Amino acid sequence: MAIDESNAPEEGGVTEPLLADGQPDIPGRYAPVIEFRDVHLAFDDNVVLDGISFEVHRGETKIILGRSGGGKSTIIRLILGLLKPDSGTIFIDGIDISAFDEEDLMPVRKKIGMIFQEGALFDSLSVYDNVAYRLIEEGVDSDTVDHAVKEMLQFVGLEEAIDKMPNELSGGMRRRVGIARALVGRPSIVMFDEPTAGLDPPTARTICELAVKLRDIENVASIFVTHEMKNLDYLSSEFAILNESGQVIYQEEAAGASESTQVLMLRDGKIIFSGTDGALRSSDREYIQHFIHGKM
Repeated sequence: MAIDESNAPEEGGVTEPLLADGQPDIPGRYAPVIEFRDVHLAFDDNVVLDGISFEVHRGETKIILGRSGGGKSTIIRLILGLLKPDSGTIFIDGIDISAFDEEDLMPVRKKIGMIFQEGALFDSLSVYDNVAYRLIEEGVDSDTVDHAVKEMLQFVGLEEAIDKMPNELSGGMRRRVGIARALVGRPSIVMFDEPTAGLDPPTARTICELAVKLRDIENVASIFVTHEMKNLDYLSSEFAILNESGQVIYQEEAAGASESTQVLMLRDGKIIFSGTDGALRSSDREYIQHFIHGKM
């Protein structure tokens, strides 16, 4: 735990050496997928991010907490290249994207799946066409598109909704279709921007379980922006495995015990907490305890 108490495989016939876990020692294997180094951003006199540094690795979910307007969604916009930092560096897969233009950002964005709060579906398109949209725009052949769409809808448990229109779906189903659309092309990074806002608890849990499945089964690096503490319970106390039949099974572990889910808390543009859910809840800082218990 780190707390800021101020507010503040083979190539060319040569076999790579193996590590203790039996995996090949590939340079950069354990390098972060996302890295912020001393990132600053302000709009006029409004400081949004003040020296932000953190990493997200493969198979890790980084939950970002903070009050509304505290910079949580700004981090997502910086990763997408929709904003540029005033200073500091942002790396995606070890590449500095801080000053990339739109053309440079295109291959970077293909690595990223974005899940919005409301699902952001095209109301005039069917579920199939919504999920297929990105691939069709890229000129992917129809057989590949068809396979990918059905695979992603199966992943989110909505195969039966393939021909429905968005207005025929519940709010939770719309979010799941949005997740399926974000996952087409198998991005290595997925960003969730308040994905459970306004959903009932069982549906919110389903969205969180999809995030867990991405983390543990697909080895995806993800950022999960939320202000709902219940999401921490789901994401930090469950893990997903495949049984002998290839089915995904969710198992529970001690609340806050997951090292694959890490928490950042922002306040006034600074990181005031970085660590596990368990460490967050045991913090003696008054601000953190007020946030946890919904007093702010």
